[in-house]
Amino acid sequence: MTTLTARLKALYEGNTERAHRFRYGLLIFDLATLLFIVLSSFAPRRPFVEGIDVVIGVAVLTDFTARLAISRRRWREFLRPTTWADLAAIVSFLAPIVGEGAGFLRILRTLRFLRTYQVLDRLRADSPLFRRNEEVVIAVVNLAVFIFVMTSVVYATQHRSNPNIGNYVDALYFTVTSLTTTGYGDVTLQGTGGRLLSVVVMICGVTLFLRLAQVLFRPYKVRFPCPTCGLQRHEPDAVHCKACGTILNIPDEGAD
Repeated sequence: MTTLTARLKALYEGNTERAHRFRYGLLIFDLATLLFIVLSSFAPRRPFVEGIDVVIGVAVLTDFTARLAISRRRWREFLRPTTWADLAAIVSFLAPIVGEGAGFLRILRTLRFLRTYQVLDRLRADSPLFRRNEEVVIAVVNLAVFIFVMTSVVYATQHRSNPNIGNYVDALYFTVTSLTTTGYGDVTLQGTGGRLLSVVVMICGVTLFLRLAQVLFRPYKVRFPCPTCGLQRHEPDAVHCKACGTILNIPDEGAD
């Protein structure tokens, strides 16, 4: 292992304070990138915005190359959806170089958000608020990512041929009304492909909203460490640990 690879591995996978700060920095970068994607999608394309795209694209490419360099099984990385999402995002951020047609793919960068296990572990260790609401936070992030991705797909496939989809606001409006099954009908997708895309949005939307509501009002699992085996997550009404059978005493808000 070269010195550079060892340093990268220490930053990406180490347990030092410097490594923790570095991974928090990556999380902040992902969040800033997400905000830039959302805000820039509603603005006209200008050289200044395209310059920022290139800078972010180079940063994402550097991060991707570093992750690949420290991977123990590099070819297996290409079996992960997030790897291909990163590659698509890199191409899209470099759109001023390879062509603006791929620009909408930049939204796929959001699939990386909160997907790094080291970051999740550190958030659990550092933030009691995150520990108490982990399922809610992840469910909301997943829903937001899905909305952003579907909005981009709707815009990319419809804005040239559908007069109802003139900008990202129109695409976002259609996506949200379809996800919530409100269906005002003032904005519709045209053609067989548009109808099929509408069906996908509505079916996935109903599933995601039901899941989010369940997480908000009735958590699927609660976090309570088993005193014997250390298993962290159990059903809310569990009496025994499903891993080792130890009797649990999970606090119940309704108990005296």
